[in-house]
Formats: sequence, structure tokens, C-alpha cells
Amino acid sequence: MTDLHPIRRALISVSDKTGLIDLAKALSARGVELLSTGGSAKAMRDAGLEVKDVSEVTGFPEMMDGRVKTLHPKVHGGLLALRDNADHVAAMNEHDIAGIDLLVVNLYPFEATVAAGADYDTCIENIDIGGPAMIRAASKNAAFVNVVVDVEDYDTLLADMEQHDGATCPKFRRKLSQKAYARTAAYDAAVSTWMAEQLELEAPKRRAFAGGLKQTLRYGENSHQKAAFYTDGSGRAGVATATQLQGKELSYNNINDTDAAFELVSEFDPANGPAVAIIKHANPCGVAVGATLVEAYQKAFDCDRTSAFGGIVALNQPLDAETASKIVEIFTEVVIAPGASEDAKEIFSGKKNLRLLLTDGLPDPRAPITAYKQVAGGLLVQDKDVGSVAMDELKVVTKVAPTDAQMADLLFAWKVAKHVKSNAIVYVKGGATVGVGAGQMSRLDSANVAASKSQRMADALELDESPAKGSAVASDAFFPFADGLLEAAAAGGTCVIQPGGSMRDEEVIKAADDAGLAMVFTGMRHFRH
Repeated sequence: MTDLHPIRRALISVSDKTGLIDLAKALSARGVELLSTGGSAKAMRDAGLEVKDVSEVTGFPEMMDGRVKTLHPKVHGGLLALRDNADHVAAMNEHDIAGIDLLVVNLYPFEATVAAGADYDTCIENIDIGGPAMIRAASKNAAFVNVVVDVEDYDTLLADMEQHDGATCPKFRRKLSQKAYARTAAYDAAVSTWMAEQLELEAPKRRAFAGGLKQTLRYGENSHQKAAFYTDGSGRAGVATATQLQGKELSYNNINDTDAAFELVSEFDPANGPAVAIIKHANPCGVAVGATLVEAYQKAFDCDRTSAFGGIVALNQPLDAETASKIVEIFTEVVIAPGASEDAKEIFSGKKNLRLLLTDGLPDPRAPITAYKQVAGGLLVQDKDVGSVAMDELKVVTKVAPTDAQMADLLFAWKVAKHVKSNAIVYVKGGATVGVGAGQMSRLDSANVAASKSQRMADALELDESPAKGSAVASDAFFPFADGLLEAAAAGGTCVIQPGGSMRDEEVIKAADDAGLAMVFTGMRHFRH
């Protein structure tokens, strides 16, 4: 028997009617018999097509509000029968089962129903049963049956049929089968995840993860690594949902760094004023707020002009022409913002390699998200760090209390430190970072790195003293010894925000008092490994 099998009979049952009529007309023109159910059948009949109801085939009407319509041997037998198996063919003849050569199904919109905030019962009713059952049956029998679950494959199906005179080739059918199994797996993952959330299960016995391909990437972190970018279907504003207006294709590192930049800048409510974050290798090299967007950008840029070259810029407000003109003065990889003026777009259009991403919104920095990290043989799963502290939650532990201005800078520094790789030390003055120490093996080293960057900023700007003089200092975790705190004080820090909780807190507090520092405890740490 040839591996090319003609399509003579198709069962079509779709929730998403996009492209349905064009597909059905093309199939009908080739003499394919059309079977269908409910709304799909009506849509095709309204278009003048001849369609047979599945209920005519099974001898049973649709019942129980449509819950039972395709779960029948005459459907599943038609999908599962091996056409080259004599016993299967005999059973088909004995029970009047006709083969189904093509199944076109897209499932009840469960994910969209959940995303729309529907109630529990409505979500339950949007769990498809017959659809996944048919998809899995047809997918198992890819030697003979085509199964299409994606509107984007309608044209490729017709093209393969055109190439093979109304038949399809085995490689094409196997590709359809793989995609179909992936779709039902993703669907089941969405259902099981939602149910776990409804039951408030912190650690279900089994977890399922799924994603949809957004783009294949040229390579991963390095050129010898293969990579691809998948979306999780959450719709969270950011790099995964952004529209790219110009520039080269995003790389793996671009995506990772852009996500880090946009998540950080979203900590700053645009209603409270413009904010800008400049990121390099997933760490902030400058973050600032200002009276205008261009002022915020300049302050962020001045924190570390060297590292800003080739960096990622994230804005919490739409990009304007003045800021765009400033950004293009140096090489920048990516700019991501909620929007952009036409003048700003025009300015960027002259920089063909600069990627501009627009998101039409900011992610909610407090919205709960599940984060995953792969380790050998498994996955670590946790809640994303969405913790924050308010001014009235801070505990003053030193003899000197911070002034209102210092408190504002402390809270700013704390937001930034949350997004700096541990160990993290951040110096802030006047609503802008003036020194960032990231990823060092000791907190003392991070304090020293941040201070040295601040001094380099002073040299570059020809300032009389380091901008760290008079700064607020944030530490993402407690000081295990007083040395890191004293290093920050020596750099010019005047007030400190840290979680507290060290065995040597009293020693550290005494050192702060002796140095005349104001210090507050948050009771919360922000490790970022």
C-alpha cells in the first residue's frame, strides 16, 4: 500500500471559525465529504456547502448540552482503524464504520475563558472532552489520518493535497500528529494548573508546563547553543507580548535582558512620574526617576556611562522625541516602552539595528507569577518575588532616623536592589542610582564595586566628589558583618535599608550608630540568584 492516502472524508468541528469556510470550500471542490457538528455545520451550510451532521453518522443526537456528540464508535472507529489491517477493515464493514481521513478541530476556548475572569462553573463548561479525545485518536493513526488543530495549518494542508493530487504524504501527517499531541498537552496543562490554583495547592503532586512558540532564535546565550522563545499564554505585558516596530531579530540575550529591564522599570508607577532603567547582562547599570522622561534617562545614563553602551533601555511611559534623540546618541540594543510618539519613531527609524518594542501597558509588579528554574533532573518552582515594603512597614533601628528625602531614596534603592543579582548593594541619591554592585561573592565586595563605579562616574563627569557622598544604600540581604556597612559609609552613604535578621544585627546597628548612619530594617530580603 502506498504511503500517500487520499482525503475522501473529513470531520470538522471548530470553536474558532477563522478560515473555516475557505477550507471547507477547497475540500468540497476536491470531492471531500464533510461531516460536522453544531455551529461549524451551520456556518458551512450558510455558506452553501453540503454537510452531514455527525448525529446522522452515529444515530444519536447531540445531548447533555453538547457534552456528548462525538464520543461514539462510528467516530472513533473511523479515526483509529488501520486501513491496511484486515481485521480492522472487517470490523468497519461489519459495524458500518466509514473511515475519516481528516480531522479538523480546535478546542473550546478554556484558556481565554480563564483569562477573561469567568466564574468556576463557566470555566468547567469550557473544558473540551470530545475534541481532545478525537485529536488523540487521529494523531495515533497518523499513518492514515490527518489531524489539524491550528488555523495556520489550513493552507499547508491544502498545499500538500495539491502536491499529491488530493492525498497527503506521511511526513506531513506525522508533523500534524506531533503538533496535535502538543496542543492537547498544553490544554491539559492549562486545565490542571487552573484547578490547582482553585484548590490553592502550593505543591501539586504533578505539574504540567506548556508554551506556544513565538520565534526560533539563531542561538542561545552562546553561538553553539540552540534556542527558541515560547510564550506562556498569560498575556502579561512585556517582551513576550510586545510589538517590534524595527530593528534586527531579538536574540536570546536581548529577550532575557529586555525582560529584566521592563520588569524593573514597572516597579515605578507612571502616575508618579517618568522612570528609566538601563540594563546590561540582566543587571541594572542605571535607574532613575525625573520630572521628564529625558531627565530620567540622563540621570540613569550618568550612573554608568560605560556599561550603558550596548544596553537595554526600558521606560515606564511612552517614548517621546526628546528622549529618543538622547538615546540614539550612543549604541543601544533595545528600547522597550508602553508606547511611542510618531516623532520618536521617526528618530529611531534612522537606526536600523536598534530594536523598538512597544507593549501598550506595563506588567503589574505585584501580580502573582510562577517562576521556574531547571536543574539537573528536575525543576525548581517558586512564586516570583513580588514582595514590596511601604514606608510605615520599615523599622528604624538606629539612634538617627532617616529624613523624608532619605526615606524616599531608601525606598527607591530597595526597589532597584530587588532586581540586582545577589549579593547586591545599590547607592541612590536624588531618585537615581549612583552606584550598583552586583553578583559578588561577598557583600563587602559588592559595596566596594558600587563605590568604585560611583567614583568612575565622578571622574567621567568631572565632579568634585563621588556621587555616593550623601547617598542612600540598599542591601538585598542582611549584613553578616559590619564590614560591608562600613565600606558603604566610607563611600559616602548616610542611610541604609536592609532586611535585618543577622546573628550580628546588634554589632551592625552599633557600627551604624558609631558612623552616624540612619538605618531601617525591612524584614524582607530580595535574593536574586
